[in-house]
Amino acid sequence: MSHADSQTQAAYNEMRTQWSFPEGVTNLNHGSFGASPMIVRQNKQEWSHLLESNPMDFFVRELENHLDHAAEKLGKFVGAPAKDLIFVGNATDGMNILATSLEFESGDEILFSDHEYGAVVRIWRRVCKKTGAIPVFAQTPCPVTSTDEFVDAIFEKATDRTKLLVVSHISSPTAVVFPVAEICRRAKERKIPVCIDGPHAIAMLPLNIQELNCDFYTASCHKWLCAPFGSGFLYVAPKWQQKMQPAVLSWGRSVSGRQTNWKDEFHWTGTHDPSANLAIPAAIEFLTDYGLENFRKVTHQNAQYFRQRMQETTGLPELVPDSPDWYGSMIAMPIPNHDVEPPPNGKRDPLQDALWEKYKIEIPVLHWQGQRLIRCSCHLYNSRTEIDLLMQALKELPGAITTPWPQERES
Repeated sequence: MSHADSQTQAAYNEMRTQWSFPEGVTNLNHGSFGASPMIVRQNKQEWSHLLESNPMDFFVRELENHLDHAAEKLGKFVGAPAKDLIFVGNATDGMNILATSLEFESGDEILFSDHEYGAVVRIWRRVCKKTGAIPVFAQTPCPVTSTDEFVDAIFEKATDRTKLLVVSHISSPTAVVFPVAEICRRAKERKIPVCIDGPHAIAMLPLNIQELNCDFYTASCHKWLCAPFGSGFLYVAPKWQQKMQPAVLSWGRSVSGRQTNWKDEFHWTGTHDPSANLAIPAAIEFLTDYGLENFRKVTHQNAQYFRQRMQETTGLPELVPDSPDWYGSMIAMPIPNHDVEPPPNGKRDPLQDALWEKYKIEIPVLHWQGQRLIRCSCHLYNSRTEIDLLMQALKELPGAITTPWPQERES
């Protein structure tokens, strides 16, 4: 091992101690749920302790000031004024607020790409069922070749009846970084409001919501930012704020008695523990102290290494060009279908189960648009050694990436 490699391994070993995965577990699935480093979890516990020590004082006199402080820190990180951000439990909570608040009529259209997250589509399908609006799905090119081709494909499906465009910043099933700046620019030209679903983008990419000029941006903070579970935000452009309605109705006023503003409906939905959102600044500080650019570089290079190993092994075409413009710390690569049918709802692909059962490797195997994909997520606790372990496992498992996957396999 060279001196440089030795230094890299030492840095990895030190960073790995910040997380508490069980011995022998290889987690290449940060993108699904994330996990917080210990220093962030400790900060969350401190907030919970402060709440429990004197709940009346915390809720009635202190909470709103603490939320304001956390919103200021978060706003600077994501490029949005704190006054335009509300805290939510996760991106799904934020999307449900929008679904509760926005009005549609029969024949209106809500436009999506074919990469969108299933839960998001389900939220808006319910809106369509209730209102008579129509969900419209744009088929994007695969593999991706250029920004213009990708964006053109989306707007080919836009019409005068399109009342909302819902797009990922980074898609969940395919890990593609969407050209959201160009999407928002085109949408503004056509006066189509844009909602960006952005859980994977927070920290993985530099973000300035104001420069995007979108109408709504919803995100979880427990993924790449590594804030605690139960933390997230919804950005609402000022012109929409008075139209927002909470998915859960409570008092709708400031608990401390200060002047009412649009956030009150969402920050006080009844007694709850806000410690996860109050710990967001600790997560920001953790990654900032490490170095955001270095974090993005290291994790992208590991994703790129996985891409190279998979391409060498399968020879299958990649979904996107080899560029950080199209993928960041997470990448999905095709694997042979071998006539494996997409599993029914709630079931996993048999390869995903086998990787966990035999090798204790956590990594999702997904089915998208007739393709079978394996999606590798890389955070600071991951190393190329773990990717090598995955590749060896894929070669050892019968039918994983070489020969037909048997319908019946040994348990």
